[in-house]
Amino acid sequence: MTDSREGLLSIDLQAIGENYLQLCGRLASGSHCGAVVKADAYGLGMTEVAPALYRRGCRNFFVATQAEGERLRAALGDDVNIVVLTGVRRGAELDCARAGLIPTLFTLQQLRNWVDICAQANIDALCAVKVDSGMTRLGMTPEEFDQLLANRELLHAANIWMLLSHLACADEPQHPQNRMQLESFKRAGERLRAQCPDVLLSLANSSGIFLGEEFHFDIARPGSALYGINPRPGSENPMRAVVSLSLPIVQKRHVSREQAVGYGATQHAAAGSWLAVARGGYADGILRAQGGRGCGWGCGRRLPIIGRVSMDSTTFDISALDDAERDALESIEVLNDELTVDEVGGYAGTIGYEILTSLGHRYYRRYLGS
Repeated sequence: MTDSREGLLSIDLQAIGENYLQLCGRLASGSHCGAVVKADAYGLGMTEVAPALYRRGCRNFFVATQAEGERLRAALGDDVNIVVLTGVRRGAELDCARAGLIPTLFTLQQLRNWVDICAQANIDALCAVKVDSGMTRLGMTPEEFDQLLANRELLHAANIWMLLSHLACADEPQHPQNRMQLESFKRAGERLRAQCPDVLLSLANSSGIFLGEEFHFDIARPGSALYGINPRPGSENPMRAVVSLSLPIVQKRHVSREQAVGYGATQHAAAGSWLAVARGGYADGILRAQGGRGCGWGCGRRLPIIGRVSMDSTTFDISALDDAERDALESIEVLNDELTVDEVGGYAGTIGYEILTSLGHRYYRRYLGS
């Protein structure tokens, strides 16, 4: 039986699958679509989301950590490729190889360690190499990449499955860095393939898919778009919404005279106002920054958050409702098709990614289309 006393978080696996297929359809001929399921599938539950993507044909998955990769391997079995985007810790190489995970390696020393340990254990393991094409985060520098290409023995012993890099400004289509990174990565791929012709190339994230076929290469790595986040900010969202979140109301109260609301007395409710206090606060991913800026949804309209968000509760001004609507209101939605993760992120001064990955674990989770 559904228990929504602590809030009801609904996750539409059918919508995630349809978003995946839409992204597949946008790729150039010969390109394949993977799926980024790191951070517990952006907070939505990796062991539920990944099988839904598998059923849609996905066979290349990307996680952030080795522990995530091991969980995913147990959930999906052996016929998928699982790439660990943040590499492998020193001393964990053997466990990583035995789990059949593909670590992303960023330095020559990491690559040497990986090759040596796999050789000692007689394991024919794959790895990925990441080059820094301009984001200045993770990846081999141009100098290190030159050294790798000059070290033919290491290069051919490494069993490199994929060369990848990451776009910094893909959600800004006109940003000149997109073209600069594309050309840098293209050159790196051509140079590596001159010696290792079977290496796969991967550059495009969710927004990168929408930059055009030049960016697609062999495997695209969408994450956020799978979960309903708009990959084209400023334009209509082509993706289906995936989540809805409903908070139960624990008290309704009439304000007979003007009164301060919440910690710090940052806002006042006018005399005659009606307020609803809902269970769910910043411990549950209702970010504190939404206080006085965000809203919920009830009876077909937006209901503003008033005062600061507390750890376990959020107060909404429901004065706009008539008596019958107010009496019938038992819960307030804070995410739905109308109140999207991108809009809520804007209220909090952040992005939809943070909204999804902040969702707490006190909610009852309902998976639709499983």
